[in-house]
Amino acid sequence: MALNDYEEQLVANIVEYGWFCVSVFGDETSPPFSYTVGFAETLNAPEFIILGMAGKMAHAMLWELFRALRDGAPIPRDGDRIAGILSGYDCVARKVHPDNVVRDYFNSAMWRWGDPALRGGPLHACQLLWPGLDGLFPWEPGCEPEVRAAQPLLFEPPRPKGLAARLRKLLSR
Repeated sequence: MALNDYEEQLVANIVEYGWFCVSVFGDETSPPFSYTVGFAETLNAPEFIILGMAGKMAHAMLWELFRALRDGAPIPRDGDRIAGILSGYDCVARKVHPDNVVRDYFNSAMWRWGDPALRGGPLHACQLLWPGLDGLFPWEPGCEPEVRAAQPLLFEPPRPKGLAARLRKLLSR
């Protein structure tokens, strides 16, 4: 099967640089996000995603993380604080819940490694979360609403929507 131009560029970047960055523009209902393709192959690490950050900034942060891991830094575990990828602030790595490893967030990574449902194993991914100017993360009390809204918590299971959410609410009374 022949690759299209985008797929060829993705593969070429992994070969030349060790990874590829996919950046997705946000809109009124969804924040922008960027994620890696190639950390799994090159570093034997999870793929990483940053939500709510413009593509250029997220790409720079992911490059810093790639360099650190390539140069021997330990692979972040769930809940680890990571210094050195966002000037003046630590970030936190959280393991993405398997139900959130979906094409909406990881389309190119799933193309590269195969759909987890079809290959029999999950695509391991971590979300890099960044704090607001006050140093608070989205799950912490008092966190700025804009910071919270920009970073859906992919480490939590997805919340039911529509009828399922209404039924759950009714049954919890």
